[in-house]
Amino acid sequence: MALTRHHGGWAIVATLVAALMLVIAPMPAWAAPWRPEWATLVLIYWCLAAPQRVGVGVGWMLGLILDVLRGALLGQHALALAVIAYLVAQLHRRIRVFPLWQQALGVLVFIALQQLLVLWVQGIIGQPRGGWSYWLPTLASALLWPWLFLVLRAVRRHFRVS
Repeated sequence: MALTRHHGGWAIVATLVAALMLVIAPMPAWAAPWRPEWATLVLIYWCLAAPQRVGVGVGWMLGLILDVLRGALLGQHALALAVIAYLVAQLHRRIRVFPLWQQALGVLVFIALQQLLVLWVQGIIGQPRGGWSYWLPTLASALLWPWLFLVLRAVRRHFRVS
C-alpha cells in the first residue's frame, strides 16, 4: 500500500488567514451590518473539501482567534465553530453532491446555527443582542457562498490541496 502525502496545507492556512483579515477589515457604516461570516464560510469550505485535514480542532482554534480579534468572551466563537466544523464534517458527503444553490441553503442553516450559539452565550453572560440586523450576516454569507466556493475550489485545484 502506497503512502499518500498531503499537499497544499499552506494554502488552507493562507485562506483562513485571509478570512480572518476580512473579519477585521474596515467597512463603511452602511455595509457593516451585512459583513459576511468570512471565517465560518472558509471553515465550511475546507471541512467539505478536505474533512480529513480540517475539522473540529481547526474550528476551535479559528474560533479562539476570532474571539481575540472581536474582543468577545474567550470560547464563544470557538464553541460555535467547533460545532459547525463537526456537523459539516459529518455531513460532507451529502452536502458535496448538492448544486451550489442548495449548498447555499445549507450554509444559511450552518451560519444561522453559529449565530444562534454565539447569541446564546451572549445571553448567558448578560449581553443580549437586539434587533433583526443581527441576522443580516447570515443572509449575506449564504448569498456569497456560490462565489466563494468557486474561488476556493480554484485555489484548491491550482495548489493541488489533497
